Amino acid sequence: MKRRALLQAALASAALPARAQQDQSIAAAMNDLQVRVERDVPYGEDPRQRLDAYLPGTSGGPLLLFVHGGAWRGGDKRSVGVLPKVRYWTARGYVVVSANHRLLPQAHPLAQARDVARALALVQRRASGWGADAATLVLMGHSSGAHLVALLSAEPALAREQGANSWRGTVCLDNPAFDVPRLMAERHATLYDRAFGSNHAYWRTVSPLHMVARDARPMLAVCSRRSGAARAQAEAFAERAGRIGAKVQVQPVDKGHMDVDRQLGLPGPYSESVERWIASVL
Repeated sequence: MKRRALLQAALASAALPARAQQDQSIAAAMNDLQVRVERDVPYGEDPRQRLDAYLPGTSGGPLLLFVHGGAWRGGDKRSVGVLPKVRYWTARGYVVVSANHRLLPQAHPLAQARDVARALALVQRRASGWGADAATLVLMGHSSGAHLVALLSAEPALAREQGANSWRGTVCLDNPAFDVPRLMAERHATLYDRAFGSNHAYWRTVSPLHMVARDARPMLAVCSRRSGAARAQAEAFAERAGRIGAKVQVQPVDKGHMDVDRQLGLPGPYSESVERWIASVL
């Protein structure tokens, strides 16, 4: 009977949509870790301007704000890459926040970056109520989300304009667009045309390499060794940032573009290396 019950549960789970399965997995993990979740906290009026906060049982810890990928036109704050990060960092006392933002075609990448900055400002304001230390916050993003957090980190004035204060550092997980003009000048996927259009002047305004300022936040640029273009973009950005005194560390990893996100938070050297970098800036 017990075996039959387990089989029926497994079949029921398999029949669920992927989103529902992910929500169930997150709920189970939160029960295991005694983590409280605040869902769909608004930071603006648009339905996409929402975030989820995962609050550990301990208080006084740092904050990790994560921004999903999705080619600037898709993705969600409950994507499959969120659960490993929630488990890993809440177990270490972090409040982990995962944020949505408006998407193409409603909002272009610069507007999306401003959404992330508004989410950051709200997280900083809410930190004490969540039992976290607003002064010890790290931004993290994957793919297009990595581009958005890289843009804010390269030019923190963009975040200040939306009411955000400074933060300790940023982890970019396989950002494909550190140098947008170079990306658009070379052979590229059509998704970048949808994101950045054909206005050369606009390309520079959303290019972290061209906007990097002296007060740029420290950054860890994780990039897949399997993508020479992404690694070249990260290294060029690090070189430009270093010339003005900004600190950027490039960390190539032997993982595919999606695994750079989905495997961060799983036990092992990869997660430990990112955690060491985060600890170094807190």
